[in-house]
Amino acid sequence: MSIFKTQTLAKLSLFAGLSLASHISFAQTNDSIPETQLGEVMVTAQKETENLQKVPISVSVVDDRKVEEMNLWQTKDLRGYIPNLYTSNPGDNRNVISIRGITTTSYEPAVATYVDGVNQFGLDTYFFLLNDVERIEVLRGPQGTLYGRNAMGGVMNIITKPKSDELSGFVRTDIGNYGFARIAAGVKTMVLPQKLYAGFSVLSDKLDGYYTNLYDDTDFDKQKNLLFSGNVNYLFAKNWEAVLNFKSNTGRNRGPFSLAPDPDSALEFPFEVNQNATTEMVDNSQNISLVLKNAGPKFNFSSQTSFQHNYRYYKTPIDGDFSPIDGVSIVNNYGKDWNTVSVWTQEFRLASANTGQKLNWQVGFFGFNSDAPTKQGVYFGDDAALVGSPISNFTTINTNIATGYGFAFFGQATYSLTNKLKVTAGLRSDYEKKELTVGQELDFGGSQVVTQADTTGNVNYNAISPKLALAYQLAATNEVYGSYSRGFRPGGLTQIGSDPSNPPLFAYDPEFSNNLEIGSKNYFFDRRVRANVSVFYTTISDVQIPGLILPDAIVVTQNAGDLTSTGVEWEINTIPTNNLSIDWSFGYTHATFDNLILPEDSGEVDFSGNRQIFTPTMTSMVAAQWNPQFFNSSTLDWMLRGEWLYFGEQFFNLENTISQDAYQIANVKFGVVSDTMELTVWGKNIFDTTYIDYAYNFGPSHLGNPATFGVTAMYKF
Repeated sequence: MSIFKTQTLAKLSLFAGLSLASHISFAQTNDSIPETQLGEVMVTAQKETENLQKVPISVSVVDDRKVEEMNLWQTKDLRGYIPNLYTSNPGDNRNVISIRGITTTSYEPAVATYVDGVNQFGLDTYFFLLNDVERIEVLRGPQGTLYGRNAMGGVMNIITKPKSDELSGFVRTDIGNYGFARIAAGVKTMVLPQKLYAGFSVLSDKLDGYYTNLYDDTDFDKQKNLLFSGNVNYLFAKNWEAVLNFKSNTGRNRGPFSLAPDPDSALEFPFEVNQNATTEMVDNSQNISLVLKNAGPKFNFSSQTSFQHNYRYYKTPIDGDFSPIDGVSIVNNYGKDWNTVSVWTQEFRLASANTGQKLNWQVGFFGFNSDAPTKQGVYFGDDAALVGSPISNFTTINTNIATGYGFAFFGQATYSLTNKLKVTAGLRSDYEKKELTVGQELDFGGSQVVTQADTTGNVNYNAISPKLALAYQLAATNEVYGSYSRGFRPGGLTQIGSDPSNPPLFAYDPEFSNNLEIGSKNYFFDRRVRANVSVFYTTISDVQIPGLILPDAIVVTQNAGDLTSTGVEWEINTIPTNNLSIDWSFGYTHATFDNLILPEDSGEVDFSGNRQIFTPTMTSMVAAQWNPQFFNSSTLDWMLRGEWLYFGEQFFNLENTISQDAYQIANVKFGVVSDTMELTVWGKNIFDTTYIDYAYNFGPSHLGNPATFGVTAMYKF
């Protein structure tokens, strides 16, 4: 599709969204209210159960019904549905998440992801597949007070289905083109009456790949995942409950970096790569947590202990120059002692029982310990001269042993000044210490030469994360609020490069975000319309800029500037009739660097005024769903759903020379549904829009998924 046609359709999409503004909705109802009214939505965004419309922050909620209707299979699928949220990856499923212009391409996320209350500590220990989900909450804006580190841009909070008093379960199959097959099943039951509960789910996810490798004319990016999840709930004393959660994902990907050498090649020859060194990536992750909680008449107490582990490597060397030459390949299969991440976390929380008092409060402690030994080799082959190496057939081996620990104390309270006016205040104090040991050697086919002796450095720092919010109830269904919040991303140590004449380690500072926000949450027209809108102003200081140093293949992080992000977002939901729901979400972000100094070949260059990366200027989603009865059946409904997603222009490098023009995507779904079954056909990106989804700052580019079509069959019991 031409750029002209893409831009024209995008504008038509936006105008269509404006014309539908008075009709838009998530169709969520309760049994106690008419089907033409929107039901109450309960969230745990502030770590206690509250009405969405009473929470003085911007929160989007996708419940289990919408997860199914929208075919949300991975966390990446949420982009476009949530205002000002963008997420993508180069093909290896480690997602870069951006909210309101706050993003990262390093292993320290800028948006924290929680699964069943467990902080997914980094990109390596991150579970990206969605299965057996109760709801997804996306908190926009810094959430440092309650969530701490890496919640600079916000939080993605994923909650799976709770325990069940009765035997219940589901079986679901999604099959599509490109060899896509997704099979999921789960069951929950009460084992001992009012004492012991158990649940288990499994997900098998397979794709033959969208790309073709011209080097050997084979399918590229073939991948499969097998996700096991389970939970055991035990009520061992009055008001006391123990919850054991475990998750394990086994991933295999034959072509994890499906990248064209540059953006022009990616768009001119879509879904083609030409790489001589191909391999299978092994990606195994485990996550286990134990929660103890007590619900008393005056206080609630909880303790959560979790362990996360990831082992990720390439079975054979993987292409590092993204071309058919024997130039650079990456080696990291050095045994199970390397390229692992292990994290222990512990949180204690004590809170007042939320029984309608004027004062509700919570205090807590959080601590962690992490260990990440990595070993990576960069092999220079016969064509090393073409990538700038004066010698060939050797491997540069870098070792990094990173350890760290930290702890935090936090508290937050909400006080009702009057029946209509509430104030929320909170404060968190974090302390972290990191240690990094680095070394380097050259391997000439079995003969090693140490070029950088092991060097150890450490750094520690503190972070203070306050929060203040005022909420005023204009009417029973209308509330306005204003808030200030702060978030941070930890600093650390980075390896500068392989030149032994330079110091091997360099410390960089934490990154902080400060956010001012005003918003309004409303129901209109006898609860047929829900409209939530917010305006924000965010500043980010000491922005951490990761850069890939070639040919060393070392990621170097530095503090390089300050950024200001302003914008507006809204979600408007309506049920015009008892068979029709229409949704519209919209976000606009203007994120630019107030100052930005980057090293270039000619010296340091000032890029102040440039736009932030991975931040579309606009995101907009219009969705309409019609559910007429199936031949006058009292249990079956037809389902016809259409979605139009719009993404504004965005950049992928800080120099703003690699970009993607505005584009749009259309999705459709049609079939028969009920409370217990679904049989539908669907299409994603039905007009086959070609667009760059992810690009590195030095050019290699990954495309978004092409047009895909398939069928879904599901049964619940």
